[in-house]
Amino acid sequence: MQDFEFHRAQTISEAVHLIAEDEGALLLAGGQTLLPTMKQGLATPSALVALRDLPELTAITARGDGRLEIGAMACHADVAASTIVRQRLPGLAALAGKIADRHVRNRGTLGGSIANCDPAADYPAALLALNAVIATNEREIAAGDFFIGLFTTALERQEIVTSVHFPTVARFAYGKFSNPASRYAIVGTAVAKTADEVRVAVTGAGADGVFRWTEAEARLSECFGPRAINGIEPDAAMLNSDIHASAEYRASLIRVMTARTIASILAAE
Repeated sequence: MQDFEFHRAQTISEAVHLIAEDEGALLLAGGQTLLPTMKQGLATPSALVALRDLPELTAITARGDGRLEIGAMACHADVAASTIVRQRLPGLAALAGKIADRHVRNRGTLGGSIANCDPAADYPAALLALNAVIATNEREIAAGDFFIGLFTTALERQEIVTSVHFPTVARFAYGKFSNPASRYAIVGTAVAKTADEVRVAVTGAGADGVFRWTEAEARLSECFGPRAINGIEPDAAMLNSDIHASAEYRASLIRVMTARTIASILAAE
């Protein structure tokens, strides 16, 4: 690992200033991806700007408008254990509790995960299915506009995720078929049903990252149950194929995991 400067930002403004004056500087949230990448020589920042000392980014709040607001620096373990999250959006607490292992859950953060936009990460599917809104120091971005592709988001250079706003949806769940070593999703499916629509988002499988399975959404809007998606699968041509699973296997697995996720929602009612 090469030498680099290390800064502990005390305010969001200071963090923005530090990355603005050094084009080689990177923000450090939990560091669960960035630090291993640096050790491998795949990332060589001139400086790291740590956000750990910003307590205003860790709050988990039930807002009066019915939304659940989670600070970007809230770690996965805090989301999983939060009484507010368990009451307002239990499916999200369950998702957070299944991320990686205990060490990662105690260091990794919501904001770091979505800003990194790993194609096998869990949170992006939840944000997309729930139609969440990502707040930054400059604006608010709908989840559908935030995730652009593999490791690519709509964030600008001097933009920092500050929180994520989730609608409190009673019928929401996430199911994951995990890699047994990393516990990343080989396929993860998030399903949310409101009075107006059904949204299904898939992670771990898309060649371009997280995506919505619109054909399943149409079927489930007519009849919300596991059998509604019998006989359909996403196009394997849009899916990833690697040493863990072929695109064709992932297509089948998406249908299976979506059906299981729907069944878990109905079983909880």
